[in-house]
Amino acid sequence: MAEDIIARCEAKGLRMTEQRRTIARVIGAAEDHPDVEELHARAGRIDARISLATVYRTVKLFEESGILDRLEFGDGRARYEDAERDHHDHLIDLHSGEVIEFVDPEIEELQERIAARLGYRLKGHRLELYGVPAKSK
Repeated sequence: MAEDIIARCEAKGLRMTEQRRTIARVIGAAEDHPDVEELHARAGRIDARISLATVYRTVKLFEESGILDRLEFGDGRARYEDAERDHHDHLIDLHSGEVIEFVDPEIEELQERIAARLGYRLKGHRLELYGVPAKSK
């Protein structure tokens, strides 16, 4: 997936320095939703010369170019994921901060029906659920 991000950046005419390539690889390898500080820590393990400012600028560039999606889950941290990942929704655990990705065909169909009932053809959506673990008995 990382090489896919790099290819999309190049296709959009972005100049891809070695540091930007490293950041793109880190984003492509992420299985979670890292914020800029976490991306910096991961990129720094590969290339210690990458500054936090470079990561901020690169993430902003990638976001503005449609390469990354910015996610805000109410904890004051912007997190990021590849904008071309397969569609999924998020459940955010308010106690631990864990973000669980899921796809539910019933929810997808319901959203389509609601849009149609209101006279719209759905072109996209983002669903975020916030919860706490249910007490086990």
